[in-house]
Amino acid sequence: MKDQAPKGLRYPWETPPSGTEAIEVAPGVLWMRLPLPMKLDHVNVYALDEGDSWTIIDTGFASKKTKAIWQEIMAGPLGGKPVSRVVVTHHHPDHIGLAGWFQTDHGAELVTTRTAWLTARMLTLDVHEVPNAESLSFYRSAGMDGAIYDKRAGERPFNFADIVAPLPLGYTRIKQDDVITMGGRTWEVHMGNGHAPEHATFWSRDDNLVIAGDQILPSISPNVGVYATEPMADPIGEWLEACERLAPLGRADNLVLGGHKLPFTGLPTRMRQLIDNHHGALKRLLAYIDTPKTAGEVFPPLFKRAIGEAEYGLALVEAFAHLSHLHQEGHAIRTKREDGAWLYQRKG
Repeated sequence: MKDQAPKGLRYPWETPPSGTEAIEVAPGVLWMRLPLPMKLDHVNVYALDEGDSWTIIDTGFASKKTKAIWQEIMAGPLGGKPVSRVVVTHHHPDHIGLAGWFQTDHGAELVTTRTAWLTARMLTLDVHEVPNAESLSFYRSAGMDGAIYDKRAGERPFNFADIVAPLPLGYTRIKQDDVITMGGRTWEVHMGNGHAPEHATFWSRDDNLVIAGDQILPSISPNVGVYATEPMADPIGEWLEACERLAPLGRADNLVLGGHKLPFTGLPTRMRQLIDNHHGALKRLLAYIDTPKTAGEVFPPLFKRAIGEAEYGLALVEAFAHLSHLHQEGHAIRTKREDGAWLYQRKG
């Protein structure tokens, strides 16, 4: 099914690149798409021409298949020129997965935020053969479906290192308000938050390009979830703050190059939609918790569609994040059930 642009947005390219194809979206800027083995079945990556080499933005999962695709891309669309620099927008595996491979096998410099590098390197070194007690406790606190909990408790958990190449020591840090040169353009660095901590976005001073990673996507909202690593985090609050802060930077003619879906224009409209969508979800959720409910029980008002087992984990952490935000903002109270699940109810 063709991806439909939300009202007020436009897709300059309705068909994405496939296989090892590349589409030139601006002079010296190539858009490629790598496969992912999940419902969101792709990640967008970009290459910026440095003359005698390339800077690439994000990398896809670490897998034999993705490495083979990259080798064909480097020999084909990249014309055999080396990849000298890998810029990673945030620490999630579909974005940082092969950064270490580019460093060790291709001699590339890794450029990312401190939080992204530290988080990714920590997670690649944190391998478990059985689920740890903290994760199982967190699942119970969120009111995870019993059958899904039992299945997860009895199988080898997902490990970051399964799909992220080892990250060697050493990287180049970027931070808020930095200025970086890539592909013959000067870019301002602005940090997002919520979907991933210290998520880098890049805004060209020389033309209309914005490299947005997963912070700004056209037809979907990125997952914003709470995890066992920081159960009292408030990524919804951080997400809304980041959207409000980034929104004034947007222009209608910006060409936004995101981590998923299609490049688009109409950025001011999209920022309003992203902000309004989350406020709307919180309003629906607050009305729904007139009686005590767990995160596992509030999918209907949040997602307004059926949630399958493949999506269940991401839906649960996002539901937990929204409930926790309402609680931390003083709009809801929470009490712990005998089985360890948090019950949330609207105040007054």
